[in-house]
Amino acid sequence: AVQLVESGGGSVQAGGSLRLSCAVFGYTSRRGCVGWFRQAPGKQREGLARIPIGFDDGVPYYVDSVKDRFTISQDNAENTVYLQMNDLKPEDSAMYYCAATAHDFCPAFWTGNWNTWGQGTQVTVSS
Repeated sequence: AVQLVESGGGSVQAGGSLRLSCAVFGYTSRRGCVGWFRQAPGKQREGLARIPIGFDDGVPYYVDSVKDRFTISQDNAENTVYLQMNDLKPEDSAMYYCAATAHDFCPAFWTGNWNTWGQGTQVTVSS
């Protein structure tokens, strides 16, 4: 079974940066997708970025609210997907999750498309 373990969250001041890591264990599919989501208290979980796995020409995708500040990347040797977050804002404060899909492509961010979730890592941005 696939397991995901996030790390790298913490507390920063506005304008600061954090890099989140998602260690992927047991991903046996040759192709798939890993995404990053977040959920703030009282709000729905929202997708932020996703990256194809196993594609030579895979292109990451970002939602508008983060595409100029966040970068998703993968290290195949380490089986890890990263989310570099720059210019953080207080509204970025949330629990951040990575997720993997059983599809062999990157699906929409509807949470039903994503089969496996990590435990989450908290990000808090103070003004």
